[in-house]
Amino acid sequence: MNVDNYAVVIPARFESSRFPGKPLVDICGKPMIQHVWERCCEAVGGEKVFVATDDDRIESAVNTFGGSVIRTSSGCLTGTDRLAEANRTLNCNFIVNVQGDEPLVSPEHIKNVIESYINSDGAIINAMCKISDEREFRSLTVPKVVCDQSGKLLYMSRSGIPLTKEGDFKFGLKQVCIYAFSREHLEFFLSQQKKTPLEEVEDVEILRFLESGYEVNMVEVGSGSIAVDIPDDVARVVLSMQQ
Repeated sequence: MNVDNYAVVIPARFESSRFPGKPLVDICGKPMIQHVWERCCEAVGGEKVFVATDDDRIESAVNTFGGSVIRTSSGCLTGTDRLAEANRTLNCNFIVNVQGDEPLVSPEHIKNVIESYINSDGAIINAMCKISDEREFRSLTVPKVVCDQSGKLLYMSRSGIPLTKEGDFKFGLKQVCIYAFSREHLEFFLSQQKKTPLEEVEDVEILRFLESGYEVNMVEVGSGSIAVDIPDDVARVVLSMQQ
C-alpha cells in the first residue's frame, strides 16, 4: 500500500435538519468550515485537504479562503457516502474523514488516526475518547462507544451505554468523528442504496459497516472536541476559543 496516497476530506452540506447552513456559521470571524480546514491543514498540509460538498455557497466560501473543493451529488445519504463520491475523483488508497462541524478538532488526533490506519493492515479506524461528564453520557447528540478488550467496535449508540441494571452511569466512551477508510470500504458503503436498519434508527453511519460484517478498530485519543450540532453549541465553541 502506498501510505502517501491519501487525503483528508471534510464532508459539508448546507441543508441540516437541526441547523441549516451550519458549515458557514460565523465563529470568531471565520466560517466554521474554515476552522476545520485550517486544523486539517495543520495536521497533513493543505495539498491533502479537500472539502466535499454539493452546495454553491459552501464551495464559494472555501474558494474564498483558499481551500480545495470536490463537488458531489445532492443525493448522498451520509457524509461517508459523500466521502466515497469524492474519492472517485481523488482516487486515493485511503481517505480520512473529518466532520465539518468540528471546529476544534485536534490536528494530533487526525495524525493518530492516520498512523493507526497505516499500522492496521487497512482496517476501518474510528477515534474515541473517555466520557467524564454524565450530561454528555445522557445526551442523545453524542454517540457512545462499546468495544471489546482489543479495541474492536461492538456497538455505537446515541443511548447511554453501558448502564448498570439500575440505570446508573459508571463509565463511558464517546465517538470522536475522525475516521479512516480504504477505497474498497468506501466503494462498498456507496454501493448500498439505503441505510442499514440500526444505522437508520440511531443515525450513526459507522453502523452500516458493523451491520454488514466489517470490523471497526477504535483508537483512543486524549479528549474530544465540541461539535456544533445545534445553534446553542456555537457559543460553547466561541468560549473555548477565547480561553
